[in-house]
Amino acid sequence: MIRASCLCGGVEFEIRGELLRASHCHCSMCRKAHGAAFGTYAVAKKADVRVVSGEALIAAYGSSPGVRRTFCIRCGSTLQWLKASRPDLVDIALGILDDDPGIRPACHIYVGSKAPWYDIGDALPQHLQGQP
Repeated sequence: MIRASCLCGGVEFEIRGELLRASHCHCSMCRKAHGAAFGTYAVAKKADVRVVSGEALIAAYGSSPGVRRTFCIRCGSTLQWLKASRPDLVDIALGILDDDPGIRPACHIYVGSKAPWYDIGDALPQHLQGQP
């Protein structure tokens, strides 16, 4: 089991089961949602993710057609990325994990819109758009 929580601790998750893949997303929406050079997410089966506490603190923002991003209304922590066309999966912001997820990001995606002030310094594959 992997535990996760927001900055204020009001929202807590449990993730049972393994995470499927992880990546660093450089799209402008992830950069703005995270206030950083990129957002790092891992994919989990929705059935494996359970809100332990703070469900009333979770709000969602429709950032683009068919996509909702969740966050804590008290502290603003980015929590999840949800896509309507993938109702059985949820992308979890790795920054909220309290435990080692057991996987590492495998690539950088949407580097075609990365922040001009950030230079990618690792050897991970880079994709101009999403994952192939």
